[in-house]
Amino acid sequence: MFFKRWFWRMFLFLIAAIFAYQFWIFSRIVYWNYFNPSSSAFMQTRLETLREKNTKAALRTRWIPYEQISPHLKRAIIAAEDAKFLEHEGFDFDAIQKAYEKNLKKGRLIMGGSTISQQLAKNLFLSGDKTPWRKLQEAFITLMLEKVMSKRRILEIYLNVIEWGNVVFGAEAAARHYYGISASSVSREQAARLAAMVPSPRFYDENRNTAWLSKKTRMILRRMASASIP
Repeated sequence: MFFKRWFWRMFLFLIAAIFAYQFWIFSRIVYWNYFNPSSSAFMQTRLETLREKNTKAALRTRWIPYEQISPHLKRAIIAAEDAKFLEHEGFDFDAIQKAYEKNLKKGRLIMGGSTISQQLAKNLFLSGDKTPWRKLQEAFITLMLEKVMSKRRILEIYLNVIEWGNVVFGAEAAARHYYGISASSVSREQAARLAAMVPSPRFYDENRNTAWLSKKTRMILRRMASASIP
C-alpha cells in the first residue's frame, strides 16, 4: 500500500512538473511575441562550448527589425528552408515524407523536413539531442509558436537567432561578416548564398567557394521568384 501511494505521488509530481515546464515555455513565447529574445538555447550551448577553450569568447549578433532585413534575404530563406511557410500551420508533411523517403533510399540522413517554425522551436528552447522526447517537445513548441505568433514574427525571430558562421548569429551579423554591409542592403545573389549556407554555417564559413555551395545558390535563385514572404 505504501509503495502504491508513493508511486502515484511520484507520477502526479512528474505530470505537474511537465505541465509547469510547458507553461514556462508558453509564457516565454507570449513574452517574445512582444519583446525580442536576447539569446537562445542553441546560442548559449555554442557559447559554453567556445568558452571551454577561450573564457573570453563571445558571439557576434545584433538584433535588427523585420522591416530592416532585405526582402531578398527573407525570400531566399523561405525558398531554401520552407517553401510552404505561409501555407502550413507548423509542419510540412509532404516535405517530411519526401525527406524520409530520400534518407531511406540513401541509407543515411541527407535531407531534413523541418519547417522554419520547427527550426525556431529547436533553436530557442532545445538541445541538439536526437531523442523521441526532444522531437515530441519540438512539436509542442512549434504548435505554440504558430498559435501565438504571426508568420512575420516567427520569421523575424528566426532571421535574428539562427547560426550563420563561426560565432556569427542573425542576419545583420551575417551580412556584415560576409559582405561588410547591413542586412537591409543584401542583394538577391548575396541573399541566395547566405540562405545556401544555413544548413552547415560553420563549414561554409571556412569553405566559402565550394562547388556545392555555388550550385545550391543557383538553385535558390531560381526558386526565389515564387517564394512569398509575410
